[in-house]
Amino acid sequence: MPTLYPSAQPMYKLQFKPFDKTPKYKQIVQSVITDIERGTLRKGDQLPSISELSAEYYLARDTVEKAYRELRERGFCTSVQGKGYYVQAPDNNKIKILLVFNKLSSYKKIVYYAFLQALGERATVDLQIHHYSASIFQEIMEKNMGKYNYYVVMPHFTQDLDKADYKSILNAIPPDELVLLDKELPELKQQPLTVYQDFDKDIFTALEGTNDLLEKYHRMVLVLPSVGNNYPVEIAWGFRTFCINYNKEFSVKESAMNEVMEPGTAYVVVETTDLAELIKKVRQTHYLLGREIGILSFNSSTLKELLGITVITTDFEAMGRTAAELLLEKQRVKVKNPFYTIRRGSL
Repeated sequence: MPTLYPSAQPMYKLQFKPFDKTPKYKQIVQSVITDIERGTLRKGDQLPSISELSAEYYLARDTVEKAYRELRERGFCTSVQGKGYYVQAPDNNKIKILLVFNKLSSYKKIVYYAFLQALGERATVDLQIHHYSASIFQEIMEKNMGKYNYYVVMPHFTQDLDKADYKSILNAIPPDELVLLDKELPELKQQPLTVYQDFDKDIFTALEGTNDLLEKYHRMVLVLPSVGNNYPVEIAWGFRTFCINYNKEFSVKESAMNEVMEPGTAYVVVETTDLAELIKKVRQTHYLLGREIGILSFNSSTLKELLGITVITTDFEAMGRTAAELLLEKQRVKVKNPFYTIRRGSL
C-alpha cells in the first residue's frame, strides 16, 4: 500500500486549531474526512500513527485513538495490525463548493441555477446568505474553512464593517479556491477567478448606447434607494458621468413617491416598486411614455416585457454558467459579465 509520509516526505498535516472550541478528536475526524473529500487523501493512503500524531500536535494518545476509532466506525479508515491506519473511503471525485450570496433575489436564483446546471454531476453545492453583513460572512467562513474545494462569494458588504474585515477573510482563502461573483476586488493580495459587473462603466456604456433615444430628454432622474437596499454606489457614479458628459440636468432620488411628472424627463429606475409608481404617475397625466416621459429600468422580467419597459441588465445566466465552467477548468482569470440593453417603447 502507498504511504502518505515516507521518510523523505513531510508528515500529513491536519487542519487543526489548538484553541478552537471544537473537541480535538472531532477536529482530527473532520480534517481527515475533508481531505478525503477534497482528494488530498485517497483510498489506500496511510495515515500517521497514533504516536506520530500525538507527538506532532501535543495530543494525548487517547484523543488520537478516539478519533481513529470514529473514523474506522464511520468507514473512512481501516487498521492493519502491525502496519497502521489506512484511508478506506472510496475516492469521491465530486467537487465540494460553498456558495455565499449577499441575498437571494429572483435574479440571484438565475445565477444559482445556471451555476448548478453548468456543474452538472461533477460537484455538490451548499448555499448560504450573508445579507450584506461582514460579521455574518466571517461566521460562515470560520465554520466552513477547509471543508470545501471552492468558496464562491458575492462580496457585497455594507453592514457590520466595523466588526469584521471581510477583505482579510477573503485573503485567508487560498486564491485558487476562491471565486468572486458579481463584483471584483482588485485590492486583494492575490487575484482569484472573478466574474464581475463593472457597475460604473456598465451603466455609462448602456446610457451612451441609448443616447439616440435620450436626446429628446433634457433632464434625467436616477431613482436609487440607499436605505436598506445596499445597491452599489457605482451605479450613481456611472449615471452622473453620463449626464455631465452629455449636458443633461440630473438628480438622484431615494424614491419615486413624491415625484412630479415634468415633460422632457427620463427616469432610470432600479426598484420594481418605484417603476410601478412612475408608470402610475405617467398614466395620471396626458404625457406619453416614450415621448414626453421616458423610463429605463434595471434588470429584465416578463412583467417589464409585457409593459414595454426598456431595460438595461447584466446576463445573470451567463454569470453563473461562466463561473462554473472556469472553475471546472481551474482558470484564475477575470471576466467581465455581459451587460446589454433591451429596447422597448418606454424610452
